[in-house]
Amino acid sequence: MSVDRVEEVASGGTAEAVTAAAALTYYPIAPGVRLNVRSGPGTGYPVVRVLAEGAKVPIYCQTPGTSVTGPYGTTNIWDNIADGQFVSDSYVRTGSDGYVTSRCA
Repeated sequence: MSVDRVEEVASGGTAEAVTAAAALTYYPIAPGVRLNVRSGPGTGYPVVRVLAEGAKVPIYCQTPGTSVTGPYGTTNIWDNIADGQFVSDSYVRTGSDGYVTSRCA
């Protein structure tokens, strides 16, 4: 979890630290699927690990890459789930056919 900001708030002569943390949503991968996690946004990148059936993943950012057909349709959107780790959005149930978070820089 990351901290977006810390504020000093005056409250009856005392100061309180107020922390606002960004909510991170975890999305389920398609049922019955062991999903390849790749080092980049495409099928040409090496597999760095495999997610177990029933896994849920955070999506830090999304980027275009190789088009893939999966249980949730065909898309070229790849989800960044950790540093240097990407999965095709066609295997992640986001509830959307488009981007659900910011694009990767």
